Amino acid sequence: MAPPNARRTGFSKRAQYGTFFGYIAALAGAGLGALVLVVSLLNPGAFSGLRGLAADAVAPAGRIAAAGRAGSQSIAADAWGYFTRGTRVAAMERELEVARVQRAEAQGVADENRRLKALLGLADADPRPIAFARLINSTASSPRRYATLSAGRDKGLATGMPVRSPAGVIGRVLEVSNSTSRILLITDPESLLPVMRGRDGVPAFAQGRGDGTLQLRLINLGLNPLKPGDVFVTSGSGGLYAPGMAVAVVVSLTRDGAIARVLSDPTQSAFVAVYPPYALAAQMPEALTPVAEPVAPPKPKTKPAAKSKSSAKPAPDSASKPTGAA
Repeated sequence: MAPPNARRTGFSKRAQYGTFFGYIAALAGAGLGALVLVVSLLNPGAFSGLRGLAADAVAPAGRIAAAGRAGSQSIAADAWGYFTRGTRVAAMERELEVARVQRAEAQGVADENRRLKALLGLADADPRPIAFARLINSTASSPRRYATLSAGRDKGLATGMPVRSPAGVIGRVLEVSNSTSRILLITDPESLLPVMRGRDGVPAFAQGRGDGTLQLRLINLGLNPLKPGDVFVTSGSGGLYAPGMAVAVVVSLTRDGAIARVLSDPTQSAFVAVYPPYALAAQMPEALTPVAEPVAPPKPKTKPAAKSKSSAKPAPDSASKPTGAA
């Protein structure tokens, strides 16, 4: 007699319990995931400790991968430079001649400013870096832009410290663990940076677009004075970034500003420097780079006057000698 169609196909209790507990585990996992998602949306810093532990665990592998990536980029750059060395060297020589003149002029202005600051007893505005570290990794495809730094509390880092490379601003420290730190890049949509045009100080705000570029929004609306090729630097407003740090260069114009390309690409920056916040460094004279004191010209050495023979020995006083009898 054939079994009815409504009957179960399996008769094993173990298989039935396995299927039942599998469904329970799937529902529990889905509930836990939904709970974690809600908590992360309401409180983004709730799992910063777990992220820090995970980052510390994979930091050695990240350092090795970063070193390999830097080496491969160097090999590719060397190969490209070998095949294009003729035209590149000619262009670099022309730029070098102009740069030498500009460097001499800038050196004269810098020397004059240094002397004036020394006379006034002022300190240089550039703070000293807290630490130098390697960028282990950075997000490439996500709309959120983060990077991991191979330094943390062990190097004295704290939340809010600005990070920069030799080419310009990278971002700021968002989370700190024992040996690593999480960096919020300036290209992240949550990043808002006060900037100004380098040549005349036109103020603007630079906001990340999540694709490696920045949206520059002018503070003073009206005629757009920006042009492609304009370089923007930090303005110092807000007390986080020191003024004069390179940020981006304009590539296209918009109605209320421009689209700019960042000068410091995290994928091309092997090592970066971490600085204290500018407002905090201004209150700590030991955190600022001291200005060299002006060297006073040496005083001419004067020879002591020669003693006259008449003053070498006192003249005998004839009045003091007794006179002989007549």
